[in-house]
Amino acid sequence: MVLATIFQNGMSIDFYIVLSTILFVIGVVGVLIRRNAIILLMCIELMLNAVNLLMVAFSTYFGKSDGQIFVFFIMVVAAAEATVGLSILVMAYRNIRTTDVGIFNNLKG
Repeated sequence: MVLATIFQNGMSIDFYIVLSTILFVIGVVGVLIRRNAIILLMCIELMLNAVNLLMVAFSTYFGKSDGQIFVFFIMVVAAAEATVGLSILVMAYRNIRTTDVGIFNNLKG
């Protein structure tokens, strides 16, 4: 356990809280500002990984493995979500030749 040895060597949980917060804020800003669907998916994954980092850090800090097991299942679901999202995006790109999310509003029937 890499995080367990880091906590024993004096790095506090505050570092992981700040790092996770910074990553999550970068993801939120990317979702709010960018219009490209691929960038949106990457920013959502960045936010999800920021939460996963925090869960693993707290799990290691408290000496329980529940959070790490939960993160494993979250990563499996995130991989499936990324696969489905990218396949939908590829099909949309084949039909409308753009990845701009503003154009998807015109697809309402």
